[in-house]
Amino acid sequence: MSVRQPHRDSAGPDTATSPLGVQRWRVRVSGIVQGVGFRPFVHTLARELGLTGFVGNDESGVVIEAEGCGATLDALLVALRERPPALALVTGVSATGIAVCGDSTFAIAASASNGRRATLISPDTATCADCLAELRDPADRRYRHPFVNCTNCGPRFTIVTDVPYDRAVTTMAGFPMCAACAAEYHDPSDRRFHAQPVCCPDCGPTLRFTAAGREVGTAAGREVGTAAGREVGTAAGREVGTAAGRVIDTAAGPDPITAAAAALRAGAVVAIKGLGGYHLAVLATDETAVAALRARKHREDKPFAVLAPDLAAVRALCVTGPVEEAELTARRAPIVLLRRRPVDGVAPSVAPGNAHLGLLLPYTPIHHLLLDDLRAPIVLTSGNVSDEPIAHLDDDAAVRLAGIADAYLTHDRPIRTRADDSVLRVVRGRTYPIRRSRGYTPEPLRLMLSASQPVLGCGAELKNTFCLLRGADAFCSHHIGDLENAQTLRAYTDGIAHLGRLLDVDPVLLAHDLHPEYLSTKFALGVAERDERVELVGVQHHHAHLAACLAEHGETGPVVGIACDGLGYGTDGVLWGGEVMEVSLTGFRRLAYLEPVALPGGTTAIRQPWRTAVSWLRAAGVDASGLDVARRNSAQWGAVQRLLSSGVGVPITTSAGRLFDAVAALIGVRDRVNYEGQAAIELEQAADASVCGGYPAGRDGELIRGSDLVRGVVADLVSTVDIRVISARFHNGLAAVLVAAAADACADLGHDTVALSGGVFQNLLLLERVTAGLEGAGLRVLAHSRVPCNDGGISLGQVAVAGAITGTG
Repeated sequence: MSVRQPHRDSAGPDTATSPLGVQRWRVRVSGIVQGVGFRPFVHTLARELGLTGFVGNDESGVVIEAEGCGATLDALLVALRERPPALALVTGVSATGIAVCGDSTFAIAASASNGRRATLISPDTATCADCLAELRDPADRRYRHPFVNCTNCGPRFTIVTDVPYDRAVTTMAGFPMCAACAAEYHDPSDRRFHAQPVCCPDCGPTLRFTAAGREVGTAAGREVGTAAGREVGTAAGREVGTAAGRVIDTAAGPDPITAAAAALRAGAVVAIKGLGGYHLAVLATDETAVAALRARKHREDKPFAVLAPDLAAVRALCVTGPVEEAELTARRAPIVLLRRRPVDGVAPSVAPGNAHLGLLLPYTPIHHLLLDDLRAPIVLTSGNVSDEPIAHLDDDAAVRLAGIADAYLTHDRPIRTRADDSVLRVVRGRTYPIRRSRGYTPEPLRLMLSASQPVLGCGAELKNTFCLLRGADAFCSHHIGDLENAQTLRAYTDGIAHLGRLLDVDPVLLAHDLHPEYLSTKFALGVAERDERVELVGVQHHHAHLAACLAEHGETGPVVGIACDGLGYGTDGVLWGGEVMEVSLTGFRRLAYLEPVALPGGTTAIRQPWRTAVSWLRAAGVDASGLDVARRNSAQWGAVQRLLSSGVGVPITTSAGRLFDAVAALIGVRDRVNYEGQAAIELEQAADASVCGGYPAGRDGELIRGSDLVRGVVADLVSTVDIRVISARFHNGLAAVLVAAAADACADLGHDTVALSGGVFQNLLLLERVTAGLEGAGLRVLAHSRVPCNDGGISLGQVAVAGAITGTG
């Protein structure tokens, strides 16, 4: 967090001073300071300090006029910067001296708005300890209320429809407050003062459990309905349960939570409406139910996330450290990837063949109530068919999830903006984001530059996010997903329009990827055709990756960068993906790159890594006739060789990701993939990290000889070396040659810093080896900690580049 210092000298701002030494300062606080309890915090603080005046909101944040002695006013500024409310993010504090008015009290003023919006919206946050205590207290009026929240927690971004942030422009507008809630809302001493989603059982949304057209729910404490019978199924007539034919019994009563828990125990797939969309849930210990969910969702192998009841349950499933536990229990409540214990008790189909589990803790009252009842972990995965955006509208969910869910635990508070769960790992004691979404968006990242014009970074094709740059604040969007179908494209365009409206940003610079077939690129070109004000800035894919790493560290470069990922359109028309560059925000120069090879069949080779193995074996001059990979794929092997010889339909690439794919196929780990990066993930997990030494790889000028690594792999395969050793030697060899290329570049150019980015660096074994090697060479290493190294971070790099090359204000 950067904090602007007040415009004053050590003695305070120039101001008129009364004979008694009283001064009056106008103080402006910017950042996430509305809807987070900032005005009551200032009100209480001012009264403690004996100050008079007022505090109010306007379109730019919080404005304070305070009267008192200079030392007391100094204490006010220190407190504003150093101990703001829990959900506040202070990005600026400035003070100006004005004429003394002689106020006798300190008041909270009504909000004002008469200019350009500059305030920020808070992300959605996990239920706080105070609200949880009420949720579980039978004597409290919000006992078991599924929508309990206060100024310090609850929905924010996902329910906001417009600004200034007020209940009337949230999806709570349709739920008028009862007298008791209104009293809390208007009381500056109450923690629900101006908490826009505040409600109780008498005035809040209704929770419902629905199965086969029968509803179980409560509204304002009244029974809505009970299950009419014992058999509960979907509208399609399917009996709820799994292939075993188990039946749900809802005789437990009309409580929706109780009914949902009974359904889960019986093996049902239950769709649960959360903060940012629908999830699909089954008991994580029920193999039949998990397998049924996997089949219905068409998600063959990709791991499911697991919602654990509490930290003790997480520790029983996985190995944790203090940073992992801090992240799990933080207000952002992300999914944290953790190493599984040898025996963890979850069903095999939760994360087949994977050494890690994605764990998260309950972050809404509904989750807490459900897990309090179950006392067992559940799978919690996005409510969609694979490759579609998460369902967040009720009617859409009813249609899209009808063939997957047996029952629904839902409610009537609309979700304005979908937001998937965030995902991270911990590397060397620091967070390493995999997906930045719920809990983080739309919190800004502060850049070292201040753009003179608003910028939109359109992002990439896969794992898409977009980013809006307003001045020095970069607002990375929630996770959009892969821009490969009409539904996701609609979510993308709607998200850009909505966030732009909330932030009052109308971008005139559109930064986009160079790939002409990306839908994000076509979107940018289409906008420019319709609006003559718009200027386009094309940003090379790997420049954007490394620029994102620089931007989040507050650096501008130049540094040496290593970009390793799947595919990115290069300036020479080749698909890059294994590059060493000199890079700054304003430009880059390619210094070294992985040996180019052909991709037989283009995108088909990505889905079938054995095809890339054919190409790499040819590049290495290796006879494949005696290898298992050739025998396993003998029916098509000859055709792929002929395709390579023809040169038709075989785009050239320097991709490190495709080299991982090829090695995975060579050693028998994975010939075909069911999700992006699967072969590389499984190759990493196959490695014995205790193995030292790797296959030597040489360099010919700018070219890094990946074929040397492939020859080493094949030689060990023929000698029947354990594949765990082969995988480790491959990782170590690739890391060593990348380190050597980057270190030599630093020596030649006089740099001491290396930035690492690109989706391949989600491989922690490679990341650790490269980082250790560079640090061993005396170099400083920049790795991601605020946005993903994968394509989810591209949009940040795009706006940083566009802002830098077009000048600053």
